[in-house]
Amino acid sequence: MENLFDNLHQTQKPLAERMRPQVLNEFVGQKHILGEGKLLRRLIQAGRVPSVIFFGPPGTGKTTLAQIIADSSNAKFIKINAVSTGVAEVKTVMQQAKADFEISGKKTYLLLDECHRWNKAQSDSLLGALEAGYLLLIGCTTENPSFSMTRAIVSRCTVFEFKRLTETDIKEVLKRALNAPRGLRDYRMQVDDEALNYFVTASAGDVRSALNGLELCAITTKPNQNGEIIIDQKIAAECMQQKALNLDETLYYHILSAFCKSLRGSDSTAALYYANRLIAAGMQPQILARRVIAHASEDVGLSDPQALVQACSALYALDNLGMPEGNLALTQAIVYVCNAPKDNRVVVAMERAKDDALNNADDRIPEYLKNHTEASKDYKYPHDFGGYVEQQYLPDSLKNRKYFEEKKNNKD
Repeated sequence: MENLFDNLHQTQKPLAERMRPQVLNEFVGQKHILGEGKLLRRLIQAGRVPSVIFFGPPGTGKTTLAQIIADSSNAKFIKINAVSTGVAEVKTVMQQAKADFEISGKKTYLLLDECHRWNKAQSDSLLGALEAGYLLLIGCTTENPSFSMTRAIVSRCTVFEFKRLTETDIKEVLKRALNAPRGLRDYRMQVDDEALNYFVTASAGDVRSALNGLELCAITTKPNQNGEIIIDQKIAAECMQQKALNLDETLYYHILSAFCKSLRGSDSTAALYYANRLIAAGMQPQILARRVIAHASEDVGLSDPQALVQACSALYALDNLGMPEGNLALTQAIVYVCNAPKDNRVVVAMERAKDDALNNADDRIPEYLKNHTEASKDYKYPHDFGGYVEQQYLPDSLKNRKYFEEKKNNKD
């Protein structure tokens, strides 16, 4: 039963922790995996979630959803961090989970934060328990598990990708925090639209960051004579520890559009101006780096594959160096993409393939391409013919399709 000290302890928790959704209907975002009728939602509602791995950016709800899953399934819930947990601790968890299952039939969910940090020995120590079924893993990571985790673990889990929350999602969470009893309702805060939009933009899809900034506003801003705490964009910027965007929302998107079109148009001077204008106004440089990555494929493509390497390296540098040093790598990537020859054949090929996959699906694969059939002996192994041999790979209905157009040499 809750007592005075429990309530006091609750009020001392950070706002992001107090506002953590308790049930699935409170969860905001990730509609691509949690929308009505989606697989993960159906599994949670049925109380039959198997071992899963959640991967995606920080502040997108991975740990929160793991707790909701454990609560909704009436299972035991244990949380550990891969950085500070060794094989011995994991074995203790497994022994307890097995004992609980044998006594009560209740399974245990093991939430493993930063699960990509585990080595092979640590990962392999879980395999027996996962196979037996009394222990279910919920791995949370910011890294793609296909590259960062052992194949044995990944093959026993269903993988779900979490995406950055949309601006609408974050705004909904902030409004809920302002009015919720467990949130900031007692502070009687009045946050104007510009300040609210600033929290949304500056958080770059990380709802935890937005809530932390809002809470700082509440506890550091003096109430007015009416007992209300008035928050404008300037106060919001101070509490987010960034310079306020000196742009309205329309101009913000206009400048971002001009930046993208300057990249495509090979004007490095304009691209650098717009990029630094946005950074000076408070935009996180990682947002720009991600746009450079997209344009490296969309507008440069195979005419210079190094453009994509430069762009990805810039994002890596920003994440690991921060600013201002990371801006050097971002500048290098912007200049490289601008100066690279332009070629949109990759994006054209992608759109053509997507169109056929959605509107002209044909699963009548040539028999000799199928897995271990009688006709497999008719398959021509290209290396037996010097590396290439003419044969049909597409189904008959699509055999004349051409998605990626080879660029002809000027001499042709």
